[in-house]
Amino acid sequence: MTHPTPIAALPIIPAPRAAGCPLAPPAEFAVWRESDGLQQALWQGKKVWMISRYADIRDALVDPRLSANTMAYSVETTADQSSPSIFPRLDDPEHNRLRRMMARDFTFRRAETMRPQIQELVDRFLDDMIAAGPPADLVRSFALPVPSLVICLLLGVPYQDHDFFQRASSTSLDSSATEQQKAESSLALFTYMTELVARKEREPGDDMMSRLITDYVATGQLSRETAAMNGVIMLAAGHETTANMISLGTLALLDHPDEFDRLRNTDDPTVVAAVVEELMRYLTIVHSLIDRVATEDLTIGGQLIRAGETVLMNLPAGNYDGAFVERPELFDSTRGTRGHLGFGFGVHQCLGANLARVEMQVTLTTLARRLPGLRLAVPAQQLSFLNNKEIYGVTELPVTW
Repeated sequence: MTHPTPIAALPIIPAPRAAGCPLAPPAEFAVWRESDGLQQALWQGKKVWMISRYADIRDALVDPRLSANTMAYSVETTADQSSPSIFPRLDDPEHNRLRRMMARDFTFRRAETMRPQIQELVDRFLDDMIAAGPPADLVRSFALPVPSLVICLLLGVPYQDHDFFQRASSTSLDSSATEQQKAESSLALFTYMTELVARKEREPGDDMMSRLITDYVATGQLSRETAAMNGVIMLAAGHETTANMISLGTLALLDHPDEFDRLRNTDDPTVVAAVVEELMRYLTIVHSLIDRVATEDLTIGGQLIRAGETVLMNLPAGNYDGAFVERPELFDSTRGTRGHLGFGFGVHQCLGANLARVEMQVTLTTLARRLPGLRLAVPAQQLSFLNNKEIYGVTELPVTW
């Protein structure tokens, strides 16, 4: 069992990735995973215990003694009954009650019905990018606008507002941003969604926000404030993660042309799905952010965790655990990694996982088929990565074809 370490000596999360291996987890994660007990680190200015083994993470994410309601244990947070509920930060049964209100818009069937519409959007943005000619920034021209428009359509958000919410949500997920900057961005997003709620009350449409208002706000089961907050969460999560997966996934496939060829040459949806699942494991872009607080003393991985202490799920380390997959440093879509932690695990597993899967399957397959000569337009070492954000990504991805 390891012992507490002075703050000055603690590693900082998100940990920097090696310059020559920007798609792989930091090398020290393997040491943490193989060491007894757990590693302490500094995350968002506070001490946390890093859970780095695959089995320990899965166990922790279903342990009722670890609460997602971390704000209730913050000395800086005071209870306010009028505050909107943030459903990912709640435990069951209230978490499940709120989650179920949105679940029907994110089912497997619902995601599949959107596949033709997503394909149409993908082709439209690719048409524009190809017409403009190389080189192009794949992030700005393709990876970011596609999921942004998809989540706008699903929620009922006018797409002309997407620049605003992209900037605001990006700041709220930036670990280098000040608390004031994050608070201002979060408030701006919440204010916007509150105004959208009022608009949908007057003019409901065929979208998730309208259904929340018609089915739950109007019946008194949901406050307007919580409906707005749910919209903020889905809006931010629905484009930031998928956009980063599309750009980083493309980079990974360019590094592994055999896998890119596999996407290009197959008509088998199970092969396409397997490539996407392995990308989720291999990249694990949510490299911090999933924290829990102990409601009582407990032991995880041989480490005593005291009540009130915070644990952070080291998802990249878990997905590279040799106990989960053999030779995890290799990208191999034939290995079968459906149990990966890229979408989390347990009752708080990503609500939008089905939609994200369809978006990645369509975007990456279409890229492979329509641009067989796709390649980087700059040396790989010139790329700049978003390690300072809780969700990993690449700033720009200049490509040519």
